[in-house]
Amino acid sequence: MTNPLWTPTTVGALDLPHRLAMAPMTRDRSTPEGVPTELNAEYYAQRASTAFVITEGTQPSADGQGYILTPGIHTDEHVAGWRKVTDAVHGAGGRVVIQLMHVGRISHPSNTPHGRQPVAPSAVQPAGVMFTMTGPQEMPAPRALSTEEVEGVVQEFRQAAAAAVAAGADGVEIHGANGYLVHQFLSSNANQRTDSYGGSIDNRIRFAVEVAAAVADEIGSDRTGFRISPANPFNDIVEEDTPGLYGALVAALAPLNLAYLHVTHIGDEALLRTIGGQWPTSLIVNRAGADIEARIKDIEDGIADVITVGSMVLANPDLVQRLRTGAALNEPDPATFYGGDERGYTDYPTLTGA
Repeated sequence: MTNPLWTPTTVGALDLPHRLAMAPMTRDRSTPEGVPTELNAEYYAQRASTAFVITEGTQPSADGQGYILTPGIHTDEHVAGWRKVTDAVHGAGGRVVIQLMHVGRISHPSNTPHGRQPVAPSAVQPAGVMFTMTGPQEMPAPRALSTEEVEGVVQEFRQAAAAAVAAGADGVEIHGANGYLVHQFLSSNANQRTDSYGGSIDNRIRFAVEVAAAVADEIGSDRTGFRISPANPFNDIVEEDTPGLYGALVAALAPLNLAYLHVTHIGDEALLRTIGGQWPTSLIVNRAGADIEARIKDIEDGIADVITVGSMVLANPDLVQRLRTGAALNEPDPATFYGGDERGYTDYPTLTGA
């Protein structure tokens, strides 16, 4: 019997040879100006045998940066740097989608090119610290975006999507998960607005839907993905009405006919199945921490069309070959996940030694 993981499929404009994709993972190895390098190109090209590569979160504007050494996609230099990456992945036979991530309040002024106060739906300080070049620092209270500024951020996503395609990307993924800006608008604690972007569920999903519509209009819905993480409290997020919130969000996104919805799943099986039943195109599922057998079962059971893996492919650039042949897997080294050089980045051993 054929393992369903290795059957071809189509996701939007992408024809995929199988159903195992690379999840987005922040690695903090761009230049201080946010420009991808030859080392980044090598890293992604090494993993091009996955169904497609979803890159690390990439800021659509200077205000979108929160972490040090993360890449941007809003200047000509960024586009030129990403072109190195996309050319390398395509040269290795792969496909690459750039994830657009505006961090919102999860930031610190010393990590940004302009040193300004972070922006967010509301002036609500997040709990926790941010790692900076001078060590961990408390994240400050952000500045609330005006209604006009929110509309401007939507256009920043549109422009970043156009830049990503100009850089050779096969599409983009909008990061609406893990406590960053889009998720902050969805939440019931970070969003205390009283205008048309706050209060009711319909208002709280408005920014997410407007971003998705703008990006799809700019580069095509078949090149646009959207990531969510229902009930994920990461980065001090509270959702008091998760089923109703995501039912409304998915219903509002569905008519856009996006290439895919990418769900980071943390345990509500009923909600995952409900979302899958609502969603009209490809559903991608990431079960963080689950073994590969549990992930494949999502495909077997018709829950997922494609699955994504993170640290597993981080440590095994030839993961596809290893799984196909039953070879042992390398263990990831958490000490080298963020920042640094080629160690723990491009030097994990492969079966061929290449």
